[in-house]
Amino acid sequence: MNGHATGTFDVTNWTDLATEEKEGATLGRNHIAKTFQGDLVGTSATEILTVVTPAGPAAYVGVEHFEGTLHGRKGTFVLQHSAGSHNGEDWLRWQVVPTSGTGELAGLTGEGTIRLQDGHHYVLDYTLPDA
Repeated sequence: MNGHATGTFDVTNWTDLATEEKEGATLGRNHIAKTFQGDLVGTSATEILTVVTPAGPAAYVGVEHFEGTLHGRKGTFVLQHSAGSHNGEDWLRWQVVPTSGTGELAGLTGEGTIRLQDGHHYVLDYTLPDA
């Protein structure tokens, strides 16, 4: 089954775990909690590594554990994040970590994007084995 999920999420907690000043950049490690609405309904815990330069936020990578439902199918899965910005252009991508799905989301694969405009909006194009 191929699917397309859209919706929004809210960051409910952001904890700075570590910061290190380097020449030309500040490296950070953060823990983030989120709640999802739309085709994904649930919560997640995310660990990210960030890079901030004198010009502003530059990039982050992360791993996110989601628990909830995807189009009504219940389970968990992990997303791998890759994001950055340059000259006013942002790219925020995520990919389902293969073999990370559990419950009714076992076998889930896919990838998507996050858009920051009047909140956090997501798109996830995915494949799930037929039930």
